[in-house]
Amino acid sequence: MATRFVSIDRDTPLLLPPSLRDWVPSDHLVHFILDAVDALELRQIRVNTRGTGSEQYPPHMLLSLLIYSYATGTFSSRRIEQSTYDHVPVRLLTADTHPDHDTLCTFRRENQDLLSESFVKVLQLAQELKGLKFGQLTVAADGTKVQANASKHSAVSYARAGEKIDQLELEVQQLLAKAEQADSTPLQDGLTLPDEITRRQERKAALAHARAEIEARAHARYTAQLVEHKAKLAERAAKEAGGKPPQAPSPEPKAKDQYNFTDPESRIMKAGNGQHFEQSYNAQAAVEVESRLIVGERVSAAPNDKQELAPTLAAIPEEAGAVTAALVDSGYFSEKAVTQIERTTDTVIYAAVEKTGHHRSVADLEARPEPKAPAADASVKEVMRHRLKTTAGKTLYKLRQQTVEPVFGIIKSVMGFREFRLRGHKKASTEWTLICLAYNLKRLHRMGAGMKLATKS
Repeated sequence: MATRFVSIDRDTPLLLPPSLRDWVPSDHLVHFILDAVDALELRQIRVNTRGTGSEQYPPHMLLSLLIYSYATGTFSSRRIEQSTYDHVPVRLLTADTHPDHDTLCTFRRENQDLLSESFVKVLQLAQELKGLKFGQLTVAADGTKVQANASKHSAVSYARAGEKIDQLELEVQQLLAKAEQADSTPLQDGLTLPDEITRRQERKAALAHARAEIEARAHARYTAQLVEHKAKLAERAAKEAGGKPPQAPSPEPKAKDQYNFTDPESRIMKAGNGQHFEQSYNAQAAVEVESRLIVGERVSAAPNDKQELAPTLAAIPEEAGAVTAALVDSGYFSEKAVTQIERTTDTVIYAAVEKTGHHRSVADLEARPEPKAPAADASVKEVMRHRLKTTAGKTLYKLRQQTVEPVFGIIKSVMGFREFRLRGHKKASTEWTLICLAYNLKRLHRMGAGMKLATKS
């Protein structure tokens, strides 16, 4: 008996116009993003009003396209444009229109306010759909290094910049002397003395600007460290402590302080397991422990998290509700920051005060009585250490690792976002808001919010 195959006919026109929605499963992510963005009442939208005569694409469609593209791992504006031809869900989203890459890039770059507003509105939508509870939040905060759109090889250190300036000055003098010699050896074909002198002078000016910027950063760092140094001296004097006093900070730049010519606002930071360095930004996120939705996000140029606790918690919008507990690792702990937050807000901080291994010994498995409460005059570190040794504290703090770290894993490994496409701190912040917005909608869809949203509509 002959095998019967399904008939494949690519040449006969369809008798009736097809519905693009029928070409994508009803539970597909693209349907949820379209419905969710349509449900947002957005006001902070910037469009092209130059009057060039070009047709405008609806902002809601462009926003939906960017969110869907980032949620599915397409970040380049040229590849997003190509996907409007290649991918059926994207053709549904754009209604078979094809915004060019320049339109997409400009819309993404110019709409920080829109993305921030959308981020908050999605959190409110999550609350309406019972995916995020109202207020009384417990959040886990952390930072992850995301590569800047700049090579670390485009950077120069303070010491190296000084050496290069001296070298360029010497070469300019040599070229000027060569120009005065009538019988000097000619240059290679295509090279002229005036051009070579100008090129070295421009390079010298760029290096001088780099050194000036590094000096300004060093002064800002000195100002911040000086406040901490005076506080340490005052505390030491109050305790009448002996021994060697803490070393005063220096206003001078360090020889290895660096400036990147491609993205000057990014910094060289330890990456991965700390064994190598990359030109990066420090992307911060505060994640609600039950829903694993990102409720606060920001981008910092700080190479570590020492000063990031207060700004990261402050990035959580009021619409998300009050934060009752914040779980952070030892890199965030600072007596000054913890004291400031707990005195001015109702948030209780749970922070490790030293690094500990993940392995539990037999002694760690044994039942223990609750630790004694610290003395009234105990330091913030002693109070924090006691807080994390209580049964309630240990149970709560365990949620940190299983909350925020998987979120970064999804963003980097599943969504594939490991490098910013935009340059500069402000634009990188815009892109991080977009990736967090895309993650939240992807997470809500995973939680089954699509059916709830369809019922609500």
